Amino acid sequence: MKLFVFDHCPYCIKAMMVAGLNKANVELVFLQNHDVQARIDKVGANMVPILQKPDGSYMAESLDIARYLDEQDGQPLLAKAQHEARIAEWYDAARPFSSRLVYPRWLMIDLPEFQCQEAKDWFENNKSAMIEQTFDDAFAQTAQYLSGMEAVLAQLDWLTLPSERDNVLSYDDVNLFPTLRNLTVVKGLTFPSRVRQYLDQVAVLTGISLYDAVAV
Repeated sequence: MKLFVFDHCPYCIKAMMVAGLNKANVELVFLQNHDVQARIDKVGANMVPILQKPDGSYMAESLDIARYLDEQDGQPLLAKAQHEARIAEWYDAARPFSSRLVYPRWLMIDLPEFQCQEAKDWFENNKSAMIEQTFDDAFAQTAQYLSGMEAVLAQLDWLTLPSERDNVLSYDDVNLFPTLRNLTVVKGLTFPSRVRQYLDQVAVLTGISLYDAVAV
């Protein structure tokens, strides 16, 4: 099987987490960010991740792919979600800060989906419109966004660590971890101790790398 992804994409990370957790035989293929046609050719829409199944057919939608990968051998590892509404509410609170912190930084580190200038330009044009400011302006206001993001991270005091539940992950983790993982690209962002433990433990269980070493 092949999984077509971007390294920075939270939706892609959802699928990649489950592939890693299940030790699935999946080849990661990193598309160029601007190559919309490559996505449309496979699933008829500009979407990632995309899974090419053993029969050669393609499927999209991150959670559908995650479920397919988890259930493929008939022995699923993921527990049911219990905090979907709580996570969605937290994500809404985090988005104004997280997007303005991480978007500019994706073009400051070496990511496989930005290996040509056209890919970088496409991303910056689209995402700067979404956050309604230039990447330079967003980066210049890092201190302000750090403060807001740290306040939102403090709201995750309800988290349980994988080590406290026999290292069993759930769909809650699939939905929450990717956004937290991406925030490790932000140098100077202080995670609450428990959130940091959560990040490190889920990363080990799923084989997903963090960005601490290249944080900007």
